[in-house]
Amino acid sequence: MAARTLPSRAGSLARETFLRTGVLPLFMTAAVVIFTLASPQFLTLGNLTNVARQSVYLILVSLGQMTVLITGGFDLAVGTAIAMTSVVSAMIMVHLGGLFPDAGWLVILPGLLAGLAAALAIGMVNGFGVAKFGVSPFIMTLGVQSAGAGAALFLTGGVPVGNLPYEFGDLFGFGRVAGVPVPVLVALVAIAVMWVLMNRTRTGARIYAIGGNIKAAQLSGINTARTLFIAYLICAALASIAGILLTARVESGETNLGGTIAMESIAACVIAGVSLRGGIGRVENVVLGAFFIVLVQNGMNIMQIGSYMQMVLLGGLLILAVVADQYRYRMLTGGR
Repeated sequence: MAARTLPSRAGSLARETFLRTGVLPLFMTAAVVIFTLASPQFLTLGNLTNVARQSVYLILVSLGQMTVLITGGFDLAVGTAIAMTSVVSAMIMVHLGGLFPDAGWLVILPGLLAGLAAALAIGMVNGFGVAKFGVSPFIMTLGVQSAGAGAALFLTGGVPVGNLPYEFGDLFGFGRVAGVPVPVLVALVAIAVMWVLMNRTRTGARIYAIGGNIKAAQLSGINTARTLFIAYLICAALASIAGILLTARVESGETNLGGTIAMESIAACVIAGVSLRGGIGRVENVVLGAFFIVLVQNGMNIMQIGSYMQMVLLGGLLILAVVADQYRYRMLTGGR
């Protein structure tokens, strides 16, 4: 009898894990096994540390993407928010640096604030269109993405903005505190803040409520328009932080930063169990999902898989994750 119940318990555990986390554990296990067999260098501490450092930017954007996905929408303009943050902050720093060459952080801080303001403006437009006018998140964020990308190219003429202050790249790009890279510390703080926001605040509860059933949320007295607006602002702010860190890393303002990050952040969230229908998603799972995407990219680079084939494989993973999300949703809703 015990032998018979063992498979059923294993099946129940697998079902519970799938309902809670989606396909992430399966995908993560498969990736580790495949890439470890392909190269003994894959599971080394040095390589995993490198993956953790590289995943910082995607983790930040994915946390913001998770916020709008839970409301039942998504944001295709996160790459544009990164690009606008990069070029606006760089242009302000270069301009002020020419006027005050020895000012240091008095030049950097206005640049950072200007870059953040540019990204928040994108988030405000997205949030206003979706929340106030009821525009489809796909159409709204796609339009903003196109307009923002054009604006970034217009401002720079398609030329990278260089000659940034040394202190900017030295701290945010390559700096360390107690041996830990500054971008990693920034990501850890963002993860902690987002976990508290989504799990311990009324705003987080309202975001989940809107994704679960927006009409029921309205009848419960929740200001759904304001909450949706806040969700898109949070997404833009996190993308802006990623843009600042990326700009410091490459030491120039670039219009092509974050070109593929919208798709990658959505893939990270869906693989991590965030439902495209809204209402479901956990911060810790999204962090692992973003780490998984970068881990797969790292493994494919080690296996010397070409960039075009990498796009094919990542797209295939996204399709599988979406199919699994549909199946998982049916299980959660009893087949409705």
